[in-house]
Amino acid sequence: MTGMDDRKDAFEKKFAHDAELKFKAEARRNKLLGLWAAEKLGKTGDEADAYAKDVIRADFEEAGDEDVFRKIRADFDAAGVAQSDHQIRRTMDELLLEAVRQIQEG
Repeated sequence: MTGMDDRKDAFEKKFAHDAELKFKAEARRNKLLGLWAAEKLGKTGDEADAYAKDVIRADFEEAGDEDVFRKIRADFDAAGVAQSDHQIRRTMDELLLEAVRQIQEG
């Protein structure tokens, strides 16, 4: 029976590891997205870093990416930044790939 227990333990460890990597990748993506959006909003330096942290925090409102998208969309609308929904979502996807790459490279 230890063979089955070992397989179960290995599966649980892999699941936990994958969940942790997903969380890290999404958090890194949100930081990169926040810095991208901050640039579009004309923010630099500490102000851009603070905005990126706000984007990271926005992701804790609900499951999924919609909370982050809504924050960026609302901030762009309020500031008159011309970016389509498609452009924002495409950038989110591209930056998630970049975040995964950065994590994999260490």
